[in-house]
Amino acid sequence: MSTRQRSRTAAAGSESIGTPVGKAVFTTAGVKKGLVAALPLAPGVLVYGLVFGVLASGAGLSALEAVLMSAAVYSGSAQLAALQNWQTSHALAPVLLTVLMINARYVLYGAALRPWMGGLRVTQAYPSLFFLGDGNWALALARHEQGEHDAGFVLGSGITMFVAWIAGTLWGRLGSNWLMHSKALGLDTMIIMFCAAMAVSAWRGRNDFASAAAAIAAALVTYQALSGGWAIVAAGLAGAATASIRSGDAKKPPAGSP
Repeated sequence: MSTRQRSRTAAAGSESIGTPVGKAVFTTAGVKKGLVAALPLAPGVLVYGLVFGVLASGAGLSALEAVLMSAAVYSGSAQLAALQNWQTSHALAPVLLTVLMINARYVLYGAALRPWMGGLRVTQAYPSLFFLGDGNWALALARHEQGEHDAGFVLGSGITMFVAWIAGTLWGRLGSNWLMHSKALGLDTMIIMFCAAMAVSAWRGRNDFASAAAAIAAALVTYQALSGGWAIVAAGLAGAATASIRSGDAKKPPAGSP
């Protein structure tokens, strides 16, 4: 095949995809694919939101206030921690600081998605990041590693999770009178189960063991000295740093090779 024929073949291939080579892909089909792919995770998020709704009722939040908090903060761990602080003190600064510390992990989430979504338009990237949560972030990264290149998947999966979270919050708040005994129903274990499910879905084998061990050690040490929010940040940084170091070592040529 001549050079000219190769060029024509490459051009035809890029035209069939519909997006120039090297640019991010974002289509309606990708959004729909994400909406459907996240459906199996939605019931867990719904119950998690239900737990928050029940606890929000105990903290004195109205249904509207609980839903607005879930929509604006959109972080179960941060919202539960904020409720704890709010019940002990009505000072706003500690609540805001708690939310910022716990949600600092989203800086790491954004960095992980940058290679995939860096070329998107603002109108595509920002809505996707607004609906980004723990579950659809892990799902999207797993699908990306399996060959998914349509960034619309991130938005679609995020919308599914967001709707389930808001619905669960409203249901829990309105039904708090018959759901007040959340511990008796085992609802207080949802945070642990949700995090465990994320870890299992993201696990890629023995190569992840060192990163996981570093993250666990950093979290345990930091938790003893600082708040739980800082433990999350420390775990993320330690795990990412370990993975980066191991990845760099793997790419180095063997000693003595040309």
